[in-house]
Amino acid sequence: MKQGYVDDIQRATLDNETFRTVLYTGEHLQLVVMTLKPGEEIGEEVHEDRDQFFRFEQGSGEVLIDGKANPVEDDFGVIVPAGARHNVRNTGAAPLRFYTLYGPPEHKDKVVHRTKAQAEADHDNDHWDGRTTE
Repeated sequence: MKQGYVDDIQRATLDNETFRTVLYTGEHLQLVVMTLKPGEEIGEEVHEDRDQFFRFEQGSGEVLIDGKANPVEDDFGVIVPAGARHNVRNTGAAPLRFYTLYGPPEHKDKVVHRTKAQAEADHDNDHWDGRTTE
């Protein structure tokens, strides 16, 4: 019997101190919490075959979608459709904390990148390999 993922996602997001932590990976959806330091960004990217949802829990920043800057802050949600060039930047003085849902998954299950530098170094090795949390 599958258990799924049940937790206080706001608390999990606010407690996260890592650049990226994969919390749950299903066959069609993946939950990831992220924290960007002031001035940090995820880096411009395009996911040709997956949509991505962001929910911002703390801080202020901007999401760029195909060149258009969209300011975000606590409680904002953003959907980036497949094929759109995008980036998330922390423009504030405090950490920007958010969770993101990929459909289908993007990263290997249970991946933890404590820093952006670690994520960049692992970039070629962290793409989803088809394994799920359960």
